Amino acid sequence: MAHRTFRPPEAAARGKERTVLAGVDTRKDSSLFDIEMHELRALAEAAGAEVVAELVQRRAKADPASLLGLGKVEELKALLNESKATTVVTLNALRPRQRAALESALGDVKVLDRSVLILDIFAAHARTSEGKLQVEMAQLRHRVANLIGGSDRLSRLGGGIGTRGPGETKLEVDRRRMRLRISRLTRELDQVRVRRREQRRGRAETPVVALVGYTNAGKSSLLNALSGAHVYVADQPFATLDPTLRKTRLVSGVDVILADTVGFITDLPKELMAAFRATLDEVTSAALLLHVIDASNPDRSRQQASVETVLAQLGADTLPSIEVWNKIDAVSQPDSQVLVDSPGVTVSAKTGAGVGALKSVIAERLRSLSVPLSSGA
Repeated sequence: MAHRTFRPPEAAARGKERTVLAGVDTRKDSSLFDIEMHELRALAEAAGAEVVAELVQRRAKADPASLLGLGKVEELKALLNESKATTVVTLNALRPRQRAALESALGDVKVLDRSVLILDIFAAHARTSEGKLQVEMAQLRHRVANLIGGSDRLSRLGGGIGTRGPGETKLEVDRRRMRLRISRLTRELDQVRVRRREQRRGRAETPVVALVGYTNAGKSSLLNALSGAHVYVADQPFATLDPTLRKTRLVSGVDVILADTVGFITDLPKELMAAFRATLDEVTSAALLLHVIDASNPDRSRQQASVETVLAQLGADTLPSIEVWNKIDAVSQPDSQVLVDSPGVTVSAKTGAGVGALKSVIAERLRSLSVPLSSGA
C-alpha cells in the first residue's frame, strides 16, 4: 500500500495543522512498524495535528540523502497537494541534511521527525517552572545538535557571492547564543536537583513508592485510585509531565508517598532523558517501583520492555518492583487467563477493582525489604 488518506468528519476540530505521516519500513516483519505508525498518529494528535494521510515506503534501508527515495518524495509532494497538508512528520529520525532535502523538495512545508514531535508535546504540557526549564533545555540541546540543515533557514543560504560568509556567521551566532542559554539552564536545573534532594531528606522517614510505566498506561489514574487524589488525567500520550507526590495510608495503617513521574516511550529522545534528570531522580531514589502496564493493549509486551530499557538507562533497573496490570476492565476474555497466570497484581484504576489488594501487596513488599515504616497518627 503506497499511502492511506483519512477523511475526518466535518466535526473534526478546525484550526489544527493538516499533517501527513511518513515512514520507511526496513524490517522483514512489518507488524512492529505498523504499531509504531499507529503510535505516531496518537502522538501527532496529542500535539494538536489533524492527520489526513500516511505514506509508507518499504525498503532495505532509508535513503541517506532524503530518507525516502526520490520517487516516494514526489509521491509525498503530490499527497500534500491533494490533502492540502502543511506538515510532514516522519517516524524515522531525520538527519539534518535529510530534513533540508525534504524541505527543499516539498516546498513551503514543515518537516518534523518523531523526536521533535515528542519535544513539542512536552512543551505544550509543561505547567510548572521546573517542567518548562527541563523542556526548554531538551529543545535547545536537540536544536544545537541539528542546527545545520533542517528547518533553520539560515543554514540553507547556499553558496555564491554575498551569501556563504554571512550565513555561516549567523549560524555560529545562533549556536553560541543557544549554548549560553543551555549553560544558564544547566545551572538552574542543578539548583532544582539540590532542592529536590533536600525535600527528599525532609521526608526520609516515609518510604517513596514510584509509579513508572509507558505513556498512557494509566499511572495518574492509579495514583488517584490509591490515594484519593484528583490528579489530571487524559487519554493521550504525555498528558502530565510534572512529578506528583501524594501521601497515602495503606491498609495496614502504614504511610507511604506515591510519586507519579513522566511516562516513558520507545526511543525517548536522549535530550529529554538528560533534561528531566531532576524529575526522574524521584524514580531512582524510591524504595519500591510500581511498573504500571496497560493490560488491555495488545502491544503491552513491547511497551513493558521499553520501560525496562529506560529504567536500565536511569540505573533504576535493580530497584525492587511490582508489576501492576492496569485496565483489566477492558481486557478480552482470552487475555484475562494470560494475566491470571502472570506475576504481578491486576487492577482497574477506573473501577477500583484490585486496588485494595495492591495496597496490601505494597505494604507486604516494603516489610520484606526491611524498609523503615511509619504509621500515621
